[in-house]
Amino acid sequence: MHFLFRLAVFLSLWGCPNAQGQTKEEITEEVKIEVLHRPENCSKTSRKGDLLNAHYDGYLAKDGSKFYCSRTQGEGHPKWFVLGVGQVIKGLDIAMMDMCPGEKRKVIIPPSFAYGKEGYAERKIPPNATLMFEIELYAVTKGPRSIETFKQIDTDNDRQLSKAEIEVYLQKDFEKDPKPRDKSYQNAVLEDIFKKNDHNGDGFISPKEYNVHQHDEL
Repeated sequence: MHFLFRLAVFLSLWGCPNAQGQTKEEITEEVKIEVLHRPENCSKTSRKGDLLNAHYDGYLAKDGSKFYCSRTQGEGHPKWFVLGVGQVIKGLDIAMMDMCPGEKRKVIIPPSFAYGKEGYAERKIPPNATLMFEIELYAVTKGPRSIETFKQIDTDNDRQLSKAEIEVYLQKDFEKDPKPRDKSYQNAVLEDIFKKNDHNGDGFISPKEYNVHQHDEL
């Protein structure tokens, strides 16, 4: 994966807010999932915090009109995004949990898990629209906020991330960049991470501040 993309994903997630509680509408509605194809051999399935690569087509459930096709957007490459952090609509975050690479699904997403009462005029999605997506998942990899990444950064195993630990971790990624970055740029990135995440100002990022992708084993 290109260095600048990896870094952009990594940095964008350091500032992600915690998920909010469900509304009354969400409690009474649900995302409906139909598995169209699931590979026989599936050693890894997607979970919150994983970095996914997928194609998906979006339709209005009411009349079947297509409002989005990842294959025709930009250069038509499959889309990379982190699962469960709001980089896609909430219904897709739910619908793509526990998927295998190579799996295909058809999902129905109610308005409360899509664009709600406001709709999305830019994509011609009206208010209170139920959406249908056809999804094909290509890859599941560890995301930048996984428990594995936290443990990898936390080299002294004290369950908190110091500036020195994050600096070392970032330095390894900077070294993969074909375009050298000076120290001032690296320091600015580090300061930005702590500004957005060290909420109590103690100089460390705790598991709670790391948030977003905490799993039971953290």
